[in-house]
Amino acid sequence: MAWEEHAEREEARYADALARMPAEPDPKQKQLVRAAMAAGGAGLARLMQGRAAEAAGWFARSAERYRESWPDAPPASWGRLIGALKSRILAEDWEGAEADARWALEQDPAAGDSPIGAYAAALARLVLGEDRPAAELAEILRAADEDAFPAPVAEAIAGLAAGDAGAYAVGCAAVLASFEAREAYLEDIPVADTVIVLEALAERRGLATHPSSPLLPG
Repeated sequence: MAWEEHAEREEARYADALARMPAEPDPKQKQLVRAAMAAGGAGLARLMQGRAAEAAGWFARSAERYRESWPDAPPASWGRLIGALKSRILAEDWEGAEADARWALEQDPAAGDSPIGAYAAALARLVLGEDRPAAELAEILRAADEDAFPAPVAEAIAGLAAGDAGAYAVGCAAVLASFEAREAYLEDIPVADTVIVLEALAERRGLATHPSSPLLPG
């Protein structure tokens, strides 16, 4: 895999997004999301190269741009909370992840009927070690239609929250299989980022399965 080409492309996209940042609130918040996604893509490519320090810097930029985009975002833009949390976890910045988790929960993403909002809240609770409320949120995810939220991710979240190694392993393996079956990836970066995030949370609970795949760091 040409990871250097992927990284350089995403880094250029990030620089271009910042260079052409609009002043008006709505175009600016959209451009900030583009910058956040590009920074995340650069981070994943560097992570796959084994360049963890560089990757962490890019993930930090991604989290910062997601948070910066939030004040002017449309209502229920819960994906931005998820993006910030995942970026902090991918950077192994647990202090930053906990701060962003508290910030995410202040936005009350679980208040409505959105599975994506419940997912944001569940990730935040897991980061903070609040597994009981995370388990309640996992049940909302498990009850969601497959079109609204992927069942394998719901099962993995439920396993983590319950401290159930077997359930987590089955869910995580299914999430990885779903990535391996894809033909397209965000930012054209073929990496199973959700699996990396799940495994980081699992490692802190003694539940990690350490799967192997071309879509995961070696």
